[in-house]
Amino acid sequence: MQDHTRSGIRNPPRRLVARMNALLLSGGMDSVSLAYWKKPRFAITIDYGQIAAPGEIAAASKVASELGIQHHIVSADCSAVGSGDMAGRASLKVAPVPEWWPFRNQLLVTLAGARALSLGVTELLIGTVVSDGRHADARPDFFSQIDQLMAMQEGGLRVTAPAMAMTALELVRASGIPRSLLAWSHSCHTGAFACGGCRGCVKHFQTMDKLYGDAY
Repeated sequence: MQDHTRSGIRNPPRRLVARMNALLLSGGMDSVSLAYWKKPRFAITIDYGQIAAPGEIAAASKVASELGIQHHIVSADCSAVGSGDMAGRASLKVAPVPEWWPFRNQLLVTLAGARALSLGVTELLIGTVVSDGRHADARPDFFSQIDQLMAMQEGGLRVTAPAMAMTALELVRASGIPRSLLAWSHSCHTGAFACGGCRGCVKHFQTMDKLYGDAY
């Protein structure tokens, strides 16, 4: 055993403790790319009453299976408080974009965090990119505060958004995800199959076109 006193080191080096992480996996292009990039131990998908839930769950399940990630689905019907494209209703006057759902990220982080703690998770990854900043709950100050809020509670769960400063295109490229797997992602806001017209579908098609020269 090394004598740290004689070697001039008063205190022995601290052991690095690896974080047990989980990803909030919606099945969309961003979270799928993050899953491939970060290879989390667990993936958590939330069915909160959004009308695209069947498509999101199918995509997330396929990706998790391909990557060998343990996948958990949490169902909590919150459709009564939803609005906009994801709820199949008219948007509220305060909505910044058609798919806006009140306090959506706060809701999802809470539900995913509760499941994550039961799995022994210490870090929850969120697949947010820079264009999501149209939503107040997808900006750096929101994630800084939600991280502090979760960390100060029992379990000390940390919340991180590794791709928050990236565009969707930059995230896909940084992840190195193959096209064959990325093609399973489901970005539509309005149903289990791509409608082709919502902002989620448009973003998906534009990103695929920039990556591969075609949208499919």
